[in-house]
Amino acid sequence: MRTILDRVDDGIATITINRPDVLNALDRPTRAALAEAFAAAGADEAVRAVVLTGAGERAFSAGQDLAEAQHFDGHAAVAWVEELRALYRTVRAFEKPVVAAVNGVAAGLGFQLALLADLRVAAEGARLGQTELNAGVASITGPWIMREIMGLAHTLEMALSARLATAEECRDLGLVNEVAAPQALQARARARAAALADKPAVALALTKRRFWEVLEPGFSEMMDAAARYHRAAFASGTPQAVMRGFLETRAQKDGASR
Repeated sequence: MRTILDRVDDGIATITINRPDVLNALDRPTRAALAEAFAAAGADEAVRAVVLTGAGERAFSAGQDLAEAQHFDGHAAVAWVEELRALYRTVRAFEKPVVAAVNGVAAGLGFQLALLADLRVAAEGARLGQTELNAGVASITGPWIMREIMGLAHTLEMALSARLATAEECRDLGLVNEVAAPQALQARARARAAALADKPAVALALTKRRFWEVLEPGFSEMMDAAARYHRAAFASGTPQAVMRGFLETRAQKDGASR
């Protein structure tokens, strides 16, 4: 099964994270395929904008696949951060409009991907948040993105509580641009993408490029810090132990519900 689906209709590319059985969690092959899909959309002259979403009705993306991350050591954690650096730069530096259609839970890395889009439309009932502390992972990359949008006080609260906020709260905080009924989500996201795609392409691309130039120094410093902190954390073994406990508890709950 392809972990990333992409199609183009009327100049709008829809890129879908396609691992619904694990809430569209991101493992290494999926992260690589996602970067490739964005590169292809950028090179395709027929594509004027992108809608990024998740398969199914439960999740946009639950973030990092813990089944993969539980096996990281310090060196693997640094390699992971470098993969994220490349993926995040690919999305953020993309010079065509990007709209995230948040169809369900957007947590951790999934939340960050949504924040890297230009606009976000979330379904009623969707929940979003920086949940990494719950999995024993230091919250480094997410807070940098969050603070740029909603300021320090709200960022501290959401990062340290590691909670999921409702779509409506995220709209009030500026994290989401619009909340739509689930059945209307994709249409609303496409409408937003089409409206941006109708702007003069060169002017829009240059405007986006300037935003990225302003953010690039902070982004680079943040990713360097993420490599240091995650290397130290995973070298200690603490995140892996928390993840294994979480996965074991989830497996027990899944078994009991069958």
